Amino acid sequence: MTQPTEHGAPPAQPRIRHNDYGVLRPPAPGAWQPRLSVSVVIAAYGHQDKLDLTLAALAAQSYPRHLMEVVVVDDGTVPALRLPEIVPDNTRLITTEPGSRGRSDARNAGLAIAGGDVVHWLDADMVTFHDEVEAHMRWHHLAGYLVVMGYVRYVDHRPGTPVPADVHAAVSAGATEKLFDEAASEPHSWIVDLAERTDGLRTAGDSAYRVHVTNAASVNARLLREAGPLDTGLVLGEDTELGYRLAQAGAAFVLAPEARSRHLGTSMMMRDGEQVRRYNQVFVPDHIPHMRWLRTHPRRQWLVPYAEVVVEVEGAPYEDTRATVDGFLASSLNDIQITLVGPWGSVEEDRRNPLDNPRLDLLLLRGLYRGDPRVRYAERVPATAAPSSFRMRCPAGWVPGQETLRRVVEQAVEHGHGLVNIALDETDEVITARLEHTGAFARASLVRAEDEPLDAAVHDVYGTHWLDGRTMGFLPAAEAEPPRRGKSEDPALKREVAKLRAENALLAERLAALDGEASARDQATASRQGGPKALLRRLR
Repeated sequence: MTQPTEHGAPPAQPRIRHNDYGVLRPPAPGAWQPRLSVSVVIAAYGHQDKLDLTLAALAAQSYPRHLMEVVVVDDGTVPALRLPEIVPDNTRLITTEPGSRGRSDARNAGLAIAGGDVVHWLDADMVTFHDEVEAHMRWHHLAGYLVVMGYVRYVDHRPGTPVPADVHAAVSAGATEKLFDEAASEPHSWIVDLAERTDGLRTAGDSAYRVHVTNAASVNARLLREAGPLDTGLVLGEDTELGYRLAQAGAAFVLAPEARSRHLGTSMMMRDGEQVRRYNQVFVPDHIPHMRWLRTHPRRQWLVPYAEVVVEVEGAPYEDTRATVDGFLASSLNDIQITLVGPWGSVEEDRRNPLDNPRLDLLLLRGLYRGDPRVRYAERVPATAAPSSFRMRCPAGWVPGQETLRRVVEQAVEHGHGLVNIALDETDEVITARLEHTGAFARASLVRAEDEPLDAAVHDVYGTHWLDGRTMGFLPAAEAEPPRRGKSEDPALKREVAKLRAENALLAERLAALDGEASARDQATASRQGGPKALLRRLR
């Protein structure tokens, strides 16, 4: 993939801060020397006529033939698909195994045999412009952690027009647009809208992953294999979910309008958008914690938690660790996984003398949380929190308040911090907790110099921030109040209760004032009419 320098070490990767890929300067088409190979992976089911046009256009690409291969995966078409007469030089056709069917399985089958430095996903009903592959690849030569999305327009298509020979001739001549009614074509409207709002994704931040749509995207193969493959448990939305995991692996996302292609006919979203959204809103949010607008239930658990909390427990008293873990479990940010790191393999239970166990504190911790699905045990800190978006590392004995974790995460999200350090105490050294942005740490690992501290690289590509622990709600275990059942834990509910209590107090004051005024009036009337006794007689 990355070519070594004359001294044998790979060249330094350019540093993209957040998703601002403007630091990269791609060469003009035709004015550079490619060196990376690309595998175009096409998942196909039916529609032999459209596949023929897709392959004819790929056979006319400007990218060097010896650096491009095409893998077509027939996802169980009956009768089976075939390779037509006009195809790129290095084209293979394979078939998915029975029982392994669907777009994700088909693309994964292609990925498994792809040999390129870059994988270019392409649908089987696309006609690419003559330099579409080149337009993708000139970006990938600049950095080894990119996802590039091309510019797709949807055109009307009638079977039999055009024919493969016409497509090949037009694409070869650089006249792809003459094949279709361009005036009637439609863009990928939501991608165009996102690009307009975010300066071509440069300010899209953590939302940039959404452009990974596998009808015309390309991905660095090493990065893809680090994050992938596609999740075969998803029938729709699998490309967005993979885009999210690519972001957690450090990807930067580039929108390349010059990488042009035409989609033959409308997309599923165009034909049945409301039903697609209804379907995806059930299955996709379980996998993508970034979709906060769809994870609104205050107590639900999700397949992929938003944040992982890591507590290293060796040497810490059981009571201190329990206070820390219980504090996080009571957090208003309920969408978490807690990892207790310690020498769990050395913990054995003595059935005769359990209180003499030298690992008694660890044994108690393991017993206390063994039934809680949000708590897991690990011998060492996992290499990454992926696919969770964040990792909070907190020393045992420090207890967060109910709103602490939410407030720290919101600080990181609002300002785009890659690392938030929380100062807990200062004696001989500063005791800290820290919130790590998963994608930021992955990006920093990809670009840091050989002797550069990882935190320094994180600061360079995402930024670092410091907070005061007590201000954010952290307390030592000895000062913290244990969570109690029945206490209101929903901050919105707390605010509503406080508002209603304040309104009730005002009403009580007004009622007391009205009672006083009525009493005064009654007394005045009684005085004018012979006093209280006379008034009482009249009432009787």
